[in-house]
Amino acid sequence: MPNPQDVYSAHYSEDSFWDKLARGALRAGRDVVESALTLYYSLQDKDTPKWAKTVILGSLGYFILPTDAIPDLIPGVGYADDLGALAAALGMVAAYIKDEHKEKARDKLIDWFGEARE
Repeated sequence: MPNPQDVYSAHYSEDSFWDKLARGALRAGRDVVESALTLYYSLQDKDTPKWAKTVILGSLGYFILPTDAIPDLIPGVGYADDLGALAAALGMVAAYIKDEHKEKARDKLIDWFGEARE
């Protein structure tokens, strides 16, 4: 039986990542987009170890995959499973997420959503 992480990693590509964000950012919401972007920028860092990149690729592949546990088109809950997968990956690789990864993600969020309202 194939490792689910490997299966989802196979669906990751940089183009499909940006396409998914462009099409679904508003529906997904800030938390999902920020998590995905933080992982993306960590993936791009040469200092991130290979095992951590494998975890990140698995979660981003799941995020990109059009058929997942909860269809993304269901209002209010469609991205809940994606957020769970992204949050799990963030927890697993937290030691390798740098402030610069978080800052790049926040900067992109501001570009797309504007400043966060408190």
